[in-house]
Amino acid sequence: MIDKKPFGRTGHDSTRVLFGAAALGSVTQAEADSTIDILMDYGVNHFDTAHSYGDAELRLGPWLEKNRDRVFLATKTEKRTYDGAWAELRQSLERMRVETIDLWQMHFLVDEKQWQTAMGPGGALEAFQEAREQGIVRYLGVTGHDLVVGQFHKRSLERFEFDSILLPYNYLLMQNPQYAADFEAVVAQAKARNTAVQTIKSIAQRPWREGEQNRNTWYKPLEDQAEIDTAVHWVLGNPDVFLNSAGDITILPRVLDAASRFDSAAPRAALETTLAALLTSKLEPIFT
Repeated sequence: MIDKKPFGRTGHDSTRVLFGAAALGSVTQAEADSTIDILMDYGVNHFDTAHSYGDAELRLGPWLEKNRDRVFLATKTEKRTYDGAWAELRQSLERMRVETIDLWQMHFLVDEKQWQTAMGPGGALEAFQEAREQGIVRYLGVTGHDLVVGQFHKRSLERFEFDSILLPYNYLLMQNPQYAADFEAVVAQAKARNTAVQTIKSIAQRPWREGEQNRNTWYKPLEDQAEIDTAVHWVLGNPDVFLNSAGDITILPRVLDAASRFDSAAPRAALETTLAALLTSKLEPIFT
């Protein structure tokens, strides 16, 4: 089983590993059902999906229809206007066969013009607040990728009391001084507000090469179990964050296995020594 901790101020104790349901974006229903069975075996109780994750919401629907109360359910929209966000929320509810979701998130908000639209008059934030007032969603969040995400999340938290943020976090990224400073600053800001911090790209290895098979992840992930163990344990060694699993159902069991064996008392320095060696042999930046 995987340890749990409070998901910010929501009152929900979520497993330290959250299921990144992008992994279900292009799989069959049978594959999705088998994947959910594996998640239940490990006690994962928090699913994170998005309207833009292919068929992921549709694949979750049959299970959620019968088991809605077993998980904290999150989805996302990339629409920046009031009308656009509302339309996607209604579609997400229909696709997942649910009446409510626990967390609705503004997805990939790292562009200045889009940020101004989403946060301004007639923007998505108005739809988010209205949906919460109507009881359709309980909590609100914001997510982002790229090297500037920490700076945008800081502004978003200053603009509105979001309940969660999501951003990339791995050993290689934290060797970038500017990214590391932005990450630490926004995590400290979130911690002071009891805002949950979700992290992605924990087992990113490098960009795909031309001609390589790209499965569901847009980067090449680590695949060796020992290397996954090291990367996952390094992330979980930060008690302030959650780890969202990678978008590949073939890699997912290895991530869950690694998380189930995490020992908070294990020395972090040993993990960093191993990861530092990987910098010279395998790891390459996926954001430039």
